[in-house]
Amino acid sequence: MAITTTTPNPNSTTHDYAKHCRAIHDAQGELNQLVRVLARRTHLERRHVRETYIAMYGEELVDHLQKIQTTNKRNELSALLILSMLEPHERDAAIARDALEHGDANHRALVEIYVGRKSSHLLLIKQAYQAKFKRQLEQHIISSEPLHPYQRILVALAASHKSHHVDASQHIAKCDARRLYETGEGRLGAIEESVVLELLSKRSIPQLKLTFSSYKHIYGHDYTKSLKKVTSGEFADALRVVVKCMYTPPKYYAKVLHASIKGTTTEKCDLLRVIVSRAEVDMDEIQSVFKKKYGKELRDAISESIPNGDYRDFLVALVTNNPSS
Repeated sequence: MAITTTTPNPNSTTHDYAKHCRAIHDAQGELNQLVRVLARRTHLERRHVRETYIAMYGEELVDHLQKIQTTNKRNELSALLILSMLEPHERDAAIARDALEHGDANHRALVEIYVGRKSSHLLLIKQAYQAKFKRQLEQHIISSEPLHPYQRILVALAASHKSHHVDASQHIAKCDARRLYETGEGRLGAIEESVVLELLSKRSIPQLKLTFSSYKHIYGHDYTKSLKKVTSGEFADALRVVVKCMYTPPKYYAKVLHASIKGTTTEKCDLLRVIVSRAEVDMDEIQSVFKKKYGKELRDAISESIPNGDYRDFLVALVTNNPSS
């Protein structure tokens, strides 16, 4: 089923939303009909559809979709539909839950949340997690022992969101960059984890970004390159992922998408998660990096690698109907 990629109409009326809701309600679990209704909508329009649905039928649209998911074998498409309908903080809470429920937690998904969200948004995520899953997110993150390096880093990042944030300081960034050098590639042996975790816990994300920029300016290469020279094993590997996600998000997400499309990652949900969460944020930049790095449009790579069907069409629609482009 091909989806026509038309520009969403900013003047959509209440009647339009009611029509969409009737189509969804009458679809009786036919997912292709749901795709036709929802794929071309912006997040704001999907929010209006969701509000209209509960007013018309007295049921949350997301709950309706979850019922369909439990009875439909096409869970991949159902999951995509549900994530696309959730508010950003609800979606992140659901993503965090899925990441932690795996036997081998998908720490990258959690890194993306703690690195890429504002403190006010992270607070909403934690509130949604507590309300929905009856558990505190950060306690769930550290529930397994011994702590994986990713877990130790995530705990530090959680602390940074609770600290008082001031404007990023160039002086502090230069001092922190030198400290990272002196306790990392500037000496023999492994990176000093305690220093890294201290900085991650005490500095805001903008301040940390400035530190990594200063590091490159002072030492002539990215901090991530220096991590390849030390012998800290899993901690250095995890830290490299965190820094890339924080410092160069479009490059990070382009690489994640390419690995997922090509099947070189064990996390099949990466493609779905990244496209839904970045669709109206920085998808234009991600697509530009993707084309430059891999020589192909992102939408074409998706179309060529995923079997023809509603799931593929919805993903392509999210990429191409991108308000940030």
